[in-house]
Amino acid sequence: MKIIEKISEMKNLIRSWKEKKLRIALVPTMGYLHEGHLSLVRKAKALGDKTVVSIFVNPLQFGPKEDFREYPRDLERDKALLEKEGVDTVFVPLAEEMYPSNFQTYVEVTQLTQGLCGAFRPGHFKGVTTVVLKLFNIIEPDWAIFGEKDYQQLKVIQQMVKDLNLEVKIIGCPTVREKDGLAMSSRNTYLSSEERISALSLYKALNLAEELIKRGEKESKEIKKKLKELISSFPYTQVQYIELVDPETLEPVEKVEKPILCALAVWVGKTRLIDNKIISP
Repeated sequence: MKIIEKISEMKNLIRSWKEKKLRIALVPTMGYLHEGHLSLVRKAKALGDKTVVSIFVNPLQFGPKEDFREYPRDLERDKALLEKEGVDTVFVPLAEEMYPSNFQTYVEVTQLTQGLCGAFRPGHFKGVTTVVLKLFNIIEPDWAIFGEKDYQQLKVIQQMVKDLNLEVKIIGCPTVREKDGLAMSSRNTYLSSEERISALSLYKALNLAEELIKRGEKESKEIKKKLKELISSFPYTQVQYIELVDPETLEPVEKVEKPILCALAVWVGKTRLIDNKIISP
């Protein structure tokens, strides 16, 4: 397994693969890998002749009061996990390699980023699309694999690819959960044992939303109210948003008459967790 830090070296390797007509699958990550990431790696391995995993904690997608400095990092552990999965190359650029001094070009998807996480994290998705487009330009993948836990991010990247006529095919993979239902996330490591129990409120709320909709509840307002009551009954929780939206446009839905995305962001102690589920009436 090759570890590459320099963009020029990465591009040279890609060129040699392309000359041999090898097809490339990319898994972009911020590292501190868990089983959710590894499920994406396995999908990439199944698709491509060569698999590249990028590890880059992207400063552009963190707001001034967010956890960029605290974000968990363990490169040696990540490398060992990826080697075990048979990854061909790990691309680990430094921030100054990706954003040299006087960097001033950004990519932004405007409409899909208005609600959900975009409403609370201004500039976040602009940072995501900028770094992902750079990775696509450097690695030229045939496929790029993303998790559905970050559903809004997945839709935003799909939109960017469509709007900019990029050749890469975007693959979304189902959220991987712990045995008790908690969505896997690098940020779960921030949780104390008591907070870890309260974090389950997100999964329970999604299940309640499904139960209510299957029983015939159509009013988004009523569903959101019941979900908020459930989450708030757990200690350490503070709801940032509960939304029922169209799975394609991410526009809020007032009445549930076709499949919707139920999306949540909840603070558990000092940790912000997100989760979602597509629910059909």
